[in-house]
Amino acid sequence: MNIALIGYGKMGHEVEQIAHERKIAIKHIFTPNDSAFTKHSLKDVDVCIDFTSPASTYKIIEAVANSGKNIVVGTTGWYNQLSEVVKIVKVKKIGLLYSANFSIGMNLFNNIVSTAAEYFNTLDDYDVAIHEIHHREKKDSPSGSALALGRIVLEQISRKKELLLETSHDTINARKLHVTSERVGHVAGTHQVLFDSEADSIELVHRAKNRRGFALGALLAAEWLKGKKGVYTMNDVIASLHK
Repeated sequence: MNIALIGYGKMGHEVEQIAHERKIAIKHIFTPNDSAFTKHSLKDVDVCIDFTSPASTYKIIEAVANSGKNIVVGTTGWYNQLSEVVKIVKVKKIGLLYSANFSIGMNLFNNIVSTAAEYFNTLDDYDVAIHEIHHREKKDSPSGSALALGRIVLEQISRKKELLLETSHDTINARKLHVTSERVGHVAGTHQVLFDSEADSIELVHRAKNRRGFALGALLAAEWLKGKKGVYTMNDVIASLHK
């Protein structure tokens, strides 16, 4: 399979290394502001992988779609434009796969949290909160993965109605799910879901050791997306692993 990388920071470097191990050819590496996304420049590419910034993602998706190529989007923080992106994908008849986190372990963690939250739905004595830690260079806060976990909890625990993001300077309404963030050093990513009662606490934690898991997941997603049309997430990739 042939891919094009858009953006070449630390994640791009990891993707390049693992692609070599998996015998996936990287035909092109584009910068976020590159205007060379054309049918000619992408003619030998099966899937593009984007790891850039929220400010660049929409234009990149549009340009790749206009070239008739599929794209895996690893950037977060652009989901307010998702409805417009879905329209582009349908009109141009391409495949797009996006995720707040491409780590296979993190996606399995999401499923575990969903199952746990379903149990706690009928146990009113337990409150729940989410906390995440990332490196200082991360641009969005809370992380896309923490927000995804928040949505999972809201779906399963009926007494929680909305997310409360970042620091609270007052008492917290029981209807709100508190999601907090911390930025320090070089942390690849830690996500904690805490279920707390007067009697005890239960913590579910996922800790990324490095960026390898994200890069490997992005490449698995690209392999899965090859030849497909429509909008997908890592949930679709994970589901296919059980078949």
